[in-house]
Amino acid sequence: MAFALVGVVNTGVYYGLYLLFLNALPYLAAHVLAFTLSMTSSFFLNARFTYRTRPTWRKFLLFPLTYATNFLLTTAGVYVIVDVLHAGNRFAPLLASGAAIPVTFLVSRTIMLRGSGPG
Repeated sequence: MAFALVGVVNTGVYYGLYLLFLNALPYLAAHVLAFTLSMTSSFFLNARFTYRTRPTWRKFLLFPLTYATNFLLTTAGVYVIVDVLHAGNRFAPLLASGAAIPVTFLVSRTIMLRGSGPG
């Protein structure tokens, strides 16, 4: 449940930044920048509320691995929605992000709980 709530908050952070950057950048650049910045907030929120573990530099540096699959899936999804389906760029990231949630959870759980004992 906590992972889902953190995901909702993080999606809001991402989407707000995406819309802000979309005013000045092409949609893929806005997506990449918003995604990168929201990943930092996701790390701290997940450490505190989802896994109740102390954030460390090691975990912080490994945490982007949790988003590698997510990033690839959402970026491909955004591209397909916008350039292949011509469905518009405002809601494309929200539509594309759903498929990566289970994979992101499993990888983040592995990284965040490694060496921490039960969460």
